[in-house]
Parts: sequence; C-alpha cells; structure tokens
Amino acid sequence: MPESAASSPAPRRLRLGVGAAVVLALVVLSAAVGLGLMRGQAVPTESVPLATEAAESGGSTGELYVHVLGAVEHPGLYVLDLDSRLVDAVAAAGGTTDDADLTAVNLARVLSDGEQISVPVVGAAAAEGSPGAGAPADDLVDLNTADQAALETLPRIGPALAERIIAWRDENGRFTSVDDLLSVPGIGEKLLAGIRDGVRV
Repeated sequence: MPESAASSPAPRRLRLGVGAAVVLALVVLSAAVGLGLMRGQAVPTESVPLATEAAESGGSTGELYVHVLGAVEHPGLYVLDLDSRLVDAVAAAGGTTDDADLTAVNLARVLSDGEQISVPVVGAAAAEGSPGAGAPADDLVDLNTADQAALETLPRIGPALAERIIAWRDENGRFTSVDDLLSVPGIGEKLLAGIRDGVRV
C-alpha cells in the first residue's frame, strides 16, 4: 500500500503538462492567424496608373509649320495639323486686321509645310502682284496667285483648264516652277511651250 500512495502525484503533473501544451498551441495558432490577417490587410488592392496615363498622353498627330504675316493680328510662326487650310493659319494668328483684303487670298486652300502666308491690305494686291492679282506689271501671269479670269488670258487655256490649274494649286500648294504645269491634267509639253513665256511662279 505505501508504494501506491507514493506514486499518485505523477499523473497530476502529466495532466498539467498536457493542458499547458494545449493552451500554448492555441496561443501560437491564434497569433499565427492574427499575423496572417494583418499581412492580408497590408497588401494594397489598387495601384495608381500615373505612369501609364503619362505614356498614353504623349501621342501626337502630324504637324506642319507655317509663317503667317501681313494684315493679321499676331504675325509669326505657327504649328498646325497636317490637314489644315489657310483659314486655320489666319485664325491661329488671331484673325485679320480691319484693312485686310480677304478677296486676295484663298481661305479654303490646303497648306503645305514650310510655306509663308501673307495676307495683304486692301489695295496692295493689285499694286504688288499679291494673291488675286492676275497680271502684274511685267504682264506675266503668276501661277500661284492668278484667278480663273487671268489664267484664261493665256493661249489655249479655257475655263476647264483654268479650273484645273487652280484645283491643282489648292490641293498641292504653290507651283515651284513653270514645269509643274505638266502635272495638271490636260497640259502637255506642247501646250506648256506655248504659254511658258507668259507665266511665272
């Protein structure tokens, strides 16, 4: 009987050790779960696409440079879209002044890169052979400024060919040489030879 009495405390310590281990395991598990939740909350759900927006905003279309001067509010160099017309260049320069002669310019003409646009004042076109003056003082017809009536004064140039010359000028810009007339439908070498001495650019 004394031996059994002496060995009784051992199971109590064993039970106490198992209970402490269970409690410790629960504490560790709770801490691990809590840490995991905190880490999950710390992960950002959205990002600000500033770099993407900046990159996308850098695209641009084609452009051309034109020099506008004369009877406009703000003469200078302007950058316009490739499909711009003369009216766009005048508008970019602040519009025309009160003494501008708008009958001397073709506001609907398509612009070309690097050209110079001069809006004359009233009375200057006829005096200087500016746009709209068909035959300047030297009696030569300026292919870049002549209207239909002036072009029809040339040998073998009737209303149809005069209209084609003006249409080519509106679509392609200024004539750079008299030989450019060969690009106009209906004008060949023979016809050009007959009017060469009566025109200039």
